[in-house]
Amino acid sequence: MHDADTFPPMPEPTQLPVFHVVGFTGHRQLTDPDGATRVMREVLTELKAEPGVEWLALSSVAAGSDVLFARTALSLGLGWEAVLPLPPAEFRRDFDDVSWREVETLLSEAEAVRVIGERPEREDAYLDSGMEAVNYCDVLLAFWDGEPARGRGGTAEIVAYAREMGRPVILINARTLAVRRENADKLKLGDRHLAFLNRLPEAAPITDDDPGRKTVREFHHKVDYAATQGAPHFRRLIVFSVGLHVLATALAAATLAFSLHSPALPWGKLACLVGALGVALLIRHHHHRSAPVRCRLAAEITRSALDTWGLPRSLRLFDDFDWAGLEPLRRSLDILQRRGARAHPAEFDEFKQHYLKERIDGQLAYFARQEARAVPLLGRLRTGFYIVSTLAIVFTAAYALHSVTPDVPVPHWVETWIFGFGPIVLPVMAAGFISLISINDLDRRVARYREMRVRLLTARKEAVFAQTWGSLERVVAKAERALLQEVFEWHSITSFSETH
Repeated sequence: MHDADTFPPMPEPTQLPVFHVVGFTGHRQLTDPDGATRVMREVLTELKAEPGVEWLALSSVAAGSDVLFARTALSLGLGWEAVLPLPPAEFRRDFDDVSWREVETLLSEAEAVRVIGERPEREDAYLDSGMEAVNYCDVLLAFWDGEPARGRGGTAEIVAYAREMGRPVILINARTLAVRRENADKLKLGDRHLAFLNRLPEAAPITDDDPGRKTVREFHHKVDYAATQGAPHFRRLIVFSVGLHVLATALAAATLAFSLHSPALPWGKLACLVGALGVALLIRHHHHRSAPVRCRLAAEITRSALDTWGLPRSLRLFDDFDWAGLEPLRRSLDILQRRGARAHPAEFDEFKQHYLKERIDGQLAYFARQEARAVPLLGRLRTGFYIVSTLAIVFTAAYALHSVTPDVPVPHWVETWIFGFGPIVLPVMAAGFISLISINDLDRRVARYREMRVRLLTARKEAVFAQTWGSLERVVAKAERALLQEVFEWHSITSFSETH
């Protein structure tokens, strides 16, 4: 029997934290601020005790319960993100000088401050702010007296919206301080997609002075390695399947055209058809079991986060995309990147040169390589299609002419090859060439590679002349959204082709 510390434990795979968000809405008027604080603390402490997740608080900082919630969350060590209904200069009109100084202190401790809009109607802005908290949260904490809203954007409207959206809601009665939960069964802690990525084995240790960036770099390394090593060559397998179908047709046509009676021919045709079906099942099996496409998508999203690491202001690059199951990864990267920027802000020139070299130039070289591979392949397949289609037309036309002049003698090889075998096999081969172009998505890929090179060259010129963080951030945001859109399109097309 060995002591527990005789042998060091095996290192755990690098894991990104799973973040859940608790949003808040509540009344401005408080009859028992101390009691409200106590109950909020109890609820947040209970959430914080849930294993395997880290909670982030989200709320406005309107006078009253919003301020209490923010202070309570921060005192418990939760990260807090502020959602403002109006720009700060306009928002402060709702406070006296003393209260506004308290709000400014709170905002300085926020991990991020988002301004929802600049609507002239204040009530509309408050309603939008509350709805945004519902949209972004996993559970809504509401400090509410149960009465209808006394104005547009009131707590009752936000609670009604959360119920309509099916959000889990924790209700604190503003009068009795009793706690009641709704839709609690819909609160699913953790995430199976991120859990799968987190469980992937380590690829190689990485050294980095920034702990958050080190975690993300190690995570990127392992998902990129898993995508590269574990992904079967789907397109090659599909091409092989098409080839087997063409071969099966050729065997059948040869049997008829050349009057072949070998027992090997039907068995060969059967083997081709069974093999093609087996390849299709193999593709579907690997898609569901190893999830190489999901690993590749996660690797590219993480690469984008790393290449923009250290920007003083979060670009929230991933907010505009629906990543179909990768929302927890998006949220985790966004929060870690934001925290890294606060703890280790990048120097302007260092960041710009790194971004130009690693991101822009790297992607330009990648798209140039891809275009150099795709263009010749597209040309060969198109040439094959036109040659085979022309021969099919010529052979079929010859057979049609012979059918109206059957007394004209023709050589035996013409009857077998041109009248019999060719008209059956050549159209199938032409369809095969078109299928290969479609399977490899060559027309779109070539056009997309050229478009991306133009957009990246433009972004590079803009970045070279950028002299301020504001101008550089706009260039980075434009380039990253273009690159992420390309990843999203690739993911959609690949996922569809691999599951059908």
